[in-house]
Amino acid sequence: MKKIVFRIFVALAALTLAGCPTAPPRQETDAAPVEERGGVARVDTDGVDSGNLPDILTKGALSKRSVYFALDRYDIEEGYRDLVAAHARFLAENRGFKVLIQGNTDERGSREYNLSLGQKRAEAVRQMLLLLGVQEAQVEAVSLGEEKPRAEGHNETAWAENRRADILYSGEF
Repeated sequence: MKKIVFRIFVALAALTLAGCPTAPPRQETDAAPVEERGGVARVDTDGVDSGNLPDILTKGALSKRSVYFALDRYDIEEGYRDLVAAHARFLAENRGFKVLIQGNTDERGSREYNLSLGQKRAEAVRQMLLLLGVQEAQVEAVSLGEEKPRAEGHNETAWAENRRADILYSGEF
């Protein structure tokens, strides 16, 4: 009886470990990342809605709200880290704002796979924001999978445009 229980336990442990995702390998770069320490203006959050976002969110660097990913990847590439850091500085200075991060994928892969990958992409952006000082209550991450394509088409150009995480501010969702 003990052998059967032990074998069941080992089988369950093996199945659990086999289902655990592993992080993709880090890409090495030649240069160390440079951190910018510029301040971000505080913004009055009273009456914020989709038609009333402050100019700082609709013009300039913070108007860029998409982080793009390589095929089947969910690590934030070097070229998008400054963008996420800029949004983190704004959110840390303006605690009244909340963001919804929507993870998206291209059409390839099963529905379940794409929902999972979209969630991992949204969570990657969320985790970076949290590590940079944004309060947990300010950030929510969801997956849309392949359901909200930005580009129609069945080619690499369209697929690359659809592999992204979008940052939406209070009043836009």
